Amino acid sequence: MTTSSYSFYIGIDVSKLFLDIFVLPTNQHLRFENTDTGIKKLVKKFKHKPDCFFLMESTGGYEKPCKRGLAQAELPAAVMNPRQIRDFAKASGYLAKTDKIDAELIAQFAQKLTPEPNVSLDDAQEELADFHARRKQLVDMISAEKNRLDKASPAIEKHILRNIKNLEKELAKIDKILVTKVAQDETFAKKSALLQTTKGVGEKTAIGLLAHLPELGRLNKKEITALAGLAPFNRDSGMFKGKRMIRGGRAPVRCSLYMAALVATRHNPCIKAFYERLCAKGKAKKLALVACMRKLLITLNAMIKNNQPWQSSFAN
Repeated sequence: MTTSSYSFYIGIDVSKLFLDIFVLPTNQHLRFENTDTGIKKLVKKFKHKPDCFFLMESTGGYEKPCKRGLAQAELPAAVMNPRQIRDFAKASGYLAKTDKIDAELIAQFAQKLTPEPNVSLDDAQEELADFHARRKQLVDMISAEKNRLDKASPAIEKHILRNIKNLEKELAKIDKILVTKVAQDETFAKKSALLQTTKGVGEKTAIGLLAHLPELGRLNKKEITALAGLAPFNRDSGMFKGKRMIRGGRAPVRCSLYMAALVATRHNPCIKAFYERLCAKGKAKKLALVACMRKLLITLNAMIKNNQPWQSSFAN
């Protein structure tokens, strides 16, 4: 959070068709179409008010055009996890839910908590993330089709196998596009090469981290692990001492780190020793693996920040 203050806090409730706007402290409610034309009208209305702060929820992609429009206009804006807004609504006593109420809640969240602006225009980053998200969709579809095979009749099995073959071809195309995009971007290529000096981190893991964790190398270790959802939280109350657990964060990042940590516990001497030490102390294997994911992320973050390849001392 930041101590910066603005004159106007603008909550945007995003849906497929509309952008519902609520402005504080004027309590003004506006509605624009979630189209290029509607977003241009929104930007035009507030373009000459540089002391505005915009906040919207992540809505699975419907917020992207608005986010781009605000970034192009260089208006300060942030995108938040919807869960945080809903928790704020519950704490504020709001039970009803309409587009107007949601926009007002988002504006109140912005006014009272003032998140840091996190919307910037980076076409290369956005495109890489989009293609990597598409890759995940294809992987999930292939997995779903393979799971159907053992229950399928011989006639249906042929259709499933044909579909799997087509999906695998599309996956190969996406992988090629991702590799090309990283290779053609000097910053991506340099970071990817640095990340891959770590045993356990291959090309696919490096691309996954570059796509979904652009903050890598810019934050401290506590911030980066919290962003990825790998920071353990205490669950203690009175005499009760619960197990520390991870929660929230970016699932695609954790998926990439899971496979990397799994390989590293076998082939990276530093991570392997750390994993075996935790297991020897009685830690469950899954918990030990999560700890390895966290240590690996902290190390990779330091490598990018210091522009240094892997060194054994990083993981100590």
